[in-house]
Parts: sequence; structure tokens; C-alpha cells
Amino acid sequence: MEANSALIPYVQKFFEYDPLTATHALETMDEEEAIQILTALPASVSAKIFNKLQLDHAASLLTRVPEETFKEIVENMEPQQGASIFMHLSEEIRDKLITTLPEKNKKEIQEILTYPKGSLGSIMTTKYVSFNQELKIKDATNKIRQRAHSKAPPASYVYVVDDSNHLVGVLNMRDLLIADDESTLDNVMTRDFFSFNVFTDREDAANEISKRKYFAAPVVDNENHLLGIIKADQLISDAQEEASADLQKMFGVSADEHAFSSTFFSLKKRLPWLHINLVTAFMAGSVIALFEGLIAKITVLAIFLPIIAGQGGNAGSQSLAVVMRGLVMREISPRETGKLIIKEGKIGLVNGIVIGFVTAIIAWLWKGNPYLGLVIGLAMIVNLVAAGLSGAFIPLALKSFGIDPAQSSAIVLTTVTDIIGFFSFLGFAMIFQNYLI
Repeated sequence: MEANSALIPYVQKFFEYDPLTATHALETMDEEEAIQILTALPASVSAKIFNKLQLDHAASLLTRVPEETFKEIVENMEPQQGASIFMHLSEEIRDKLITTLPEKNKKEIQEILTYPKGSLGSIMTTKYVSFNQELKIKDATNKIRQRAHSKAPPASYVYVVDDSNHLVGVLNMRDLLIADDESTLDNVMTRDFFSFNVFTDREDAANEISKRKYFAAPVVDNENHLLGIIKADQLISDAQEEASADLQKMFGVSADEHAFSSTFFSLKKRLPWLHINLVTAFMAGSVIALFEGLIAKITVLAIFLPIIAGQGGNAGSQSLAVVMRGLVMREISPRETGKLIIKEGKIGLVNGIVIGFVTAIIAWLWKGNPYLGLVIGLAMIVNLVAAGLSGAFIPLALKSFGIDPAQSSAIVLTTVTDIIGFFSFLGFAMIFQNYLI
């Protein structure tokens, strides 16, 4: 079809009088014909057409119109609509087209396109199927068949939108196949649907989508415009990868390091934390140095130092693991942090009493001195209480200061339990030294 200039005023009137019908007609045309019409119409009218086009189709047309027409159309669009269309372009084409825009439009669209790291907006895909709610079943079925012939990825759900691209429903493929051909999508779609906000943290989303057992879920902005979808397998995979990265960071290993990273890369990432650990080890050693004379006099004390340190480190790691999981799964609200620390302290007290009693009996029977058992039992209680409190407090404190709580929490925890464990054990030994000789 040649876009006859004499007919353009009538075409313009058609789009202004009934934009929805005109837009649907445009979507059925060959792309070359559609581009001729869009180029001939005033930019203000073309922009309104793009507001009602399906986003993937709008993106395809926008890349083929002349540059001047492209700039005029985007300048007349709402920034959110422009960004939604740009999201359906490859990164290379998107970056190229954005640079041609006036500074104001470019800044507005780039701001919308830049989603926070870790949010669904940063990882969602725009490869989904959506149709207008007024589309007939037979037309929707034909479009899905065309999609299959073009070897596009299969879709489990069809998302239904209104004229302004608000998400209004979800259509299951089974419902689509058994519906009357002449019926419209709004008569068969499911209105009770679930969606994520584009700024939702991906860990929260992974937890939610795993409960609901969905293959995928739509992602919308604050005004319920459909922006993309998030697939369950990708979301859960990303959450697992982030959890493993947190595990590495807890022990002073970079989240970027993998099993077969180069030797140089691994050394570069690990050595700084080993130096920090060396400093903390000397701090714990300095506590022992304070009691050097006592240890020289009562050498049996040296046997029990690693037992105190080991139990404190293990108990603290248990507490740390529980709290880190709570932070990752967003189970801990700010007002509950004090309650959580007290709870872990209570657990540490009970563990300390039980483990302390057992250790005291073993030390008594082994060395034949009940006061040695008393000293190690009391030290075990103090250290395990400190381990419980520290295991909860350290990650929560790091998070409150805006620091990644996974970043080498275990190193800090080990330092605390070693220092308190050594100091309490040797301190009690100093008090009871007359009964230990």
C-alpha cells in the first residue's frame, strides 16, 4: 500500500476518532505499510499510536522509521512508555537510539531503564506474549501460531493488557484453545492474577514464586503497566548463586571466585583477608600473652585452650548461619533485632551450661582436679553466651551500617569468641590458681 498524501488527512482523522480500532488495523498490516503511515502522520498522532501498540511490535517499528520521525515520536511519548518500548530492544540498538535523543528525553528514559542491582527490573526478560483485552480469540490464536512458526520461545501464559498497557489479566493456553473464536480475551482471561513490582528484591521474589509453584510471573511498575516477566527457574537459580556468594564472603572469599578461577585471581582475592585474619589471630594471641606466667606455672591450662576456642567458634557459627538466613529471606524486621539477639543469647546460655557441665566432668576425671573442671565449665558458659550474642549481633550491626553482612562475618566472629574464650578461661584460672597447682 502506498501512503497517498491526499489520503493522509482521512487516515489521521481515523486514528484520532477511533485510535484503538485504527491501532489494531495497523498491527495487522505489513511492517513496510505501517512505517509509511507512521512516517506520513504528524508526530503527535504517531506517538499516541505507539502508546496503544503491543510493546514488541512498537519496538520493531520504532527501529525502522527514519531518524527524524523516531526522535519526534519519542519526544511526544510519556517517558515511561518510551522506556517500556526501549526495553524490548537489544542493548546495542537501545544504546544507539538513545544517543540520538535530546538530552531531556534521554535522561528521563535512561533513569527509568536503570533499575537497582538485585531488583527484578535488573534481571527480568521482555520476551513474553501479551495481547489487548479486546482482541478476538481467533486473532490471538493466529498470532501465537505465527510466533511458533518464527521459532520464538514457547510461552506458558498469555498476559492481557488494556489500551494503556495496564496488566488486567492472565490467559492460560488451555483456556485459549477451548474458548469461542469470536469471543474476546477479556471474557476468558483470569482476573485474579499475581504479579511482582519491578523494584521487588529478587530474593524476596524467589521465596514467593517457589511457594506459588508458578513457571513465570509478570513484572509491573507502580502504575501496573506490564514491563516484563520473571521466570521461576532463572529467579531461583540467581537466588541460589547469590546465597553461595554470601557463603564465600562470610569466610573471606570473593563472590567472583569460582572453582577454576586462575591462581593469580584467587590469590589476589584471598590474601587481603588472610592478612586481616592474621591481625585478629595476633589479637587473640595477645590475650594468652597476658597470662604467660600463669600458663608457665600451670601448664595443664594449655591443653584446654583449643577446646574453649573451638566450642565458641562452632556455637557462634550456628547462630551466625541462622541470622544470615533470616536476613537473606527477609524474615527479620528492624524492630525484631533486639529480640533476636536476646534469643540467641539465651540459647548460648543453655548450651553453655550443658556443654560446660560435660566439659567440667571430663576435665575433672581426666586430670583429677575438680577446680580445673569448675574453671573450664565457667569459661565455657561465658564463651557460649558471647558466641550466641555475637553470632546474631555482628551481621545485624553490619547491615545497620549499610555494610554487606555476609562480608567475612565469620572472621570477626572467630576473633570475638577466641578473645572472650581465652580471657574468661585464663581469668577464672587466675582466680582459682591456688587450687589448680
